[in-house]
Amino acid sequence: MSNEYRHVLVAVDLTKDSHKVLERAAQIAERNQAKLSILHTLEPLGFAYGGDIPMDLTSIQDQLDEHAKQRLSEIADGHVAKEDQHVLVGMPDTEIHRFAAEHEVDLIAVGSHGRHGFALLLGSTSTGVLHGARCDVLAVRVGKKGETDE
Repeated sequence: MSNEYRHVLVAVDLTKDSHKVLERAAQIAERNQAKLSILHTLEPLGFAYGGDIPMDLTSIQDQLDEHAKQRLSEIADGHVAKEDQHVLVGMPDTEIHRFAAEHEVDLIAVGSHGRHGFALLLGSTSTGVLHGARCDVLAVRVGKKGETDE
């Protein structure tokens, strides 16, 4: 019998809920003996601010990139090999679809939750990922109202 999934991609927003999404995806990857990759997408700063800021944002973007890599590593270490941890700059759903196509991903796991802070991304992103995906998408329910923190 062939395995259902060969490459599982976890798309995370780096909030505390990312662990829950990764754990669910890791279980599926393990059951299918599939490769597991994790991805976070940073929106380009110029885009986030309408593109008309009269200063060079490169060093700030680099700092954000470095911070995102560290945070992703904190979440992923122990589950995902270093070379399979990715931080990309761009529009989240576009970058997730591109990565999935280029790396033969057959399951994308995303968190689906209420919005707060930069986590605003994944509320709308999970919808965008679902609509353009050429493979299965698992929306892991996280951060429901009324839930208390662990």
